[in-house]
Parts: sequence; C-alpha cells; structure tokens
Amino acid sequence: MSAEITLFVNPTAGRGRGARVAQPAASALRAAGFCVRTVSGADAGDALARLRTAVREGTGAVLAVGGDGMVSLALQALAGTLVPLGVIAVGTGNDFARAMGLPVRDPEQAGRLAGEALKEGRIREIDLGRVNRAEGADGTGSGTWYGTVLCSGFDSRVNDRGNRMRLPAGRFKYDLAMIAELAAFRPFPYRITLDDGPVIETEATLVAVGNGSSYGGGMRICADAVPDDGLFDITVVGDCTRATLLRVFPRVYRGTHLSHPKVTVHRARKVTLEAAGSTAYADGEPMGPLPVTAECVPAALRLLMP
Repeated sequence: MSAEITLFVNPTAGRGRGARVAQPAASALRAAGFCVRTVSGADAGDALARLRTAVREGTGAVLAVGGDGMVSLALQALAGTLVPLGVIAVGTGNDFARAMGLPVRDPEQAGRLAGEALKEGRIREIDLGRVNRAEGADGTGSGTWYGTVLCSGFDSRVNDRGNRMRLPAGRFKYDLAMIAELAAFRPFPYRITLDDGPVIETEATLVAVGNGSSYGGGMRICADAVPDDGLFDITVVGDCTRATLLRVFPRVYRGTHLSHPKVTVHRARKVTLEAAGSTAYADGEPMGPLPVTAECVPAALRLLMP
C-alpha cells in the first residue's frame, strides 16, 4: 500500500477555503506517518481529471474534503478501482458520511480515523448506483455514479427552481422554492420499470431511488436502504394532495413516512423512470431529464471506516 494519501479539495471553494478546512485532516495524517498531497483544479472537470491521474499513479487512498458534491465527484474516479475513499465531511448536507457512520464537521478526527483505517485495513465494500442515460453527442453513451439517493418529481422541481434563483443565498432559497412549487403542485404520471419487469404506470408526487438512506441534509426518504445489499430501495410517494404532502413531509426526517398509505417501497437492482417534465438529481447533482435508468452495482467502492 502506498504511504501517500490524496486530499481531494473543492475547486470552487472561494479564497482557498477548501484548502484551509483540509488542513486539520492533513496534519493528523502527517502525524500518523503518511505523505499527503492535495488535488484540486480550476473547475470540477479539471479537478476530476487530476484526481484520475493520481489514482492511475497509485495513491494509497483518496479523502474527499467537502460535502456530498465532492464525494460524488470522487466516486467518478474511484468506482471500480482498488483505491479506497475516505470522507472529510465539512459540507452542508453530508448525507453520505452520515449514512456510513463517518464523522461530520470534524476534519481532524476524520483525518485521524482515516489514517487508522488504512493502517488497520478497516475497509468496507459498498454498492453504488450508476445512472445511465441515452447516448451522448459522441455516440458513446454515459454513466454517472452516485452513493446516496437519486430523486425525481416534486423534489427535483424544487431543486430546479432553487438552482435558478440568485437570491437569497444558501439553503433558504430552497425553502422558498418549495413554497413556490407547492402552489403549482400536480402529481406526475410515471412509468416505472423494476428489473426488466412489467411497466408500472402510476401517478406519483416523487420517486426516490436509494443506495443510501437520506438526502437533503438528513431527509430519510429511503430510510431502510442498506448500501451493501446489492439492491436499491425505491420510495414512491403517490398522488398526494398539497395538504397530505405538507402533513407527510415532516415525517421524512424520522423515516416514519414509509408507513403512510400513500407511500410504497420497492427493492430492485435496476430501475427505469419515465415522467414528462421531471429532472433527475443524484447526490444533489443534476442528471438531466427523465427517462433515466439506474443500476445498483455491488461492491463498487472501497470505503475507509472508523
């Protein structure tokens, strides 16, 4: 095993903030005897290309410094390789780290535990989701890895609207986006295919495909999802009225919404979602408009565990 560890730092963090929040983790790793290098870039694409180079050259591990977006970017370089991932969870949501029992907003502890995990071989093989879309302009098609939840329907409409809003800053704009979307809310006519089975045609508020249990900073939409069982948990929230949606929504943080009669959970290795006017998001990143197909790929990632 290489004694070098790569810190993968957010290339868009302003004024060097990404490098600063990584320093406590880097210090803890150096104190444990590791050589630490930092990888970033001018933008996400450049950073990913640099990380892929580090992986090819034989880094001992990659520690993603940031939130779920940085973890998602790191997955694109690490999925299917033998290089393990550690997470220095200092982002807003940190759903991936929480689902895996990793420290949150404590970079020094996260760095120390990652070093110990490497030395002691504490590595867990977990599944990842892979989102496949239609062929791209180059004719090769594409696939994007994700670790937590792919969402579509009402949630993705809120994301779409929030991403278009310049003000206010931070998470408050998504609260405003939710209020605005509720005013125009209508269920979506979905076509859902599970494991190449018959098409399920249904009216649904949202459909979430979970490799992990939560998204949005602790919303346990797929509360019973297990990241190493080889299956997705697919949560379908049916044709709720606005009033029902407002009553059910707070229960998502506890995961108790799954018992509501409008909620159905399926388990499958592959799911195809079709719904006009809906966008898919995975790990909070836009995947493009439906239809999309997501596959659960067993043991696709090696994860450093505390």
